Amino acid sequence: MIHDIQTHLRQLSPQDFASFGLGDVAYVRPVEVDGTAAFAIHAADGTPLSVVADRDLAFAAIIQNDMEPASVH
Repeated sequence: MIHDIQTHLRQLSPQDFASFGLGDVAYVRPVEVDGTAAFAIHAADGTPLSVVADRDLAFAAIIQNDMEPASVH
């Protein structure tokens, strides 16, 4: 089964690879907005989704939208 998955992943087009995880993963990174610390939420492709004041709130929002959060430092 793992071999089948690896074979399938190797056959992905560049466009398919770029969108891999797009609807499943979002990442959180610290930002500054008007001199105040905040946390930006981005889709896997880097598209900005939201900015919130608290890291825990950012993770909760991602989970609430059925996505897996990832932290970027």
